[in-house]
Amino acid sequence: MAEITNVKSPRVKAVRRLTKRAFRDRDRAFLAEGPQAIREALRTPGVTVELYATTEAEARHPDIVAAARDAGVPVHRTSGEVMAELTQTVTPQGLVAVCRFVHVPLEEAVRPGARLVAVLAHVRDPGNAGTVLRTADAAGADAVVFTDASVDPYNGKCVRASAGSLFHLPVSINARFPETVRQAREAGLRILAADASGARTLDEVDLSRPTAWVFGNEAWGLPPELLELADEVVRVPIYGRAESLNLATAAAVCLYASARAQRRSLHPVEDPSTSLG
Repeated sequence: MAEITNVKSPRVKAVRRLTKRAFRDRDRAFLAEGPQAIREALRTPGVTVELYATTEAEARHPDIVAAARDAGVPVHRTSGEVMAELTQTVTPQGLVAVCRFVHVPLEEAVRPGARLVAVLAHVRDPGNAGTVLRTADAAGADAVVFTDASVDPYNGKCVRASAGSLFHLPVSINARFPETVRQAREAGLRILAADASGARTLDEVDLSRPTAWVFGNEAWGLPPELLELADEVVRVPIYGRAESLNLATAAAVCLYASARAQRRSLHPVEDPSTSLG
């Protein structure tokens, strides 16, 4: 296999431009970087277009290279200089894949029968967005919705922060918030907005019902017009002296509180006293 060494080659330039949203949208493709994300991409049929790897990365991750070849995905060996040109991290891990967009329409992501959905409204930080996506996946959520005012989930930092979860559950993008609320209600979900202005806390709300949690901007939360569309505004209780929680942490608390309550309602733990003769 010939090694790609010219950082100014047309192939390298074509891949590098996917770091910009305009080109991602035009080509309907994005970059997944690092072994974890690429493993998950390769497990999703038809998503991975091509793989770029340094000689060192091939030696460290032969399973990934083998999986790509087994799937018919072209593998291109690159020099370290070229890999540095393709990646957006300070210390590249030597693996970059070009992937096709994976999002689905809103009505396909938020469907009847869903019990837990995360909605990102006005979330601008890609690291936070990717972490919420990863947390939603870990909590067993049915879908994640990025509204039209939120960050691009195909942003490199967001893809890395999701740690492969972008490929695990339905993700919808660019939906208007009122449309998202309407779709969630039609699917049987109530809308809970996580915000410090909430009249009640997580401890005071029945979380066992199917729920779409709405998370807002990192700095100023959710605007009043969005809060008005929610069924209820709920705040995370602060038991100590911290002023607040950051977005990703608050989202994790809310999603796991709902997941736990829902699992308990579906699979209640038998009271040992009832089985005593």
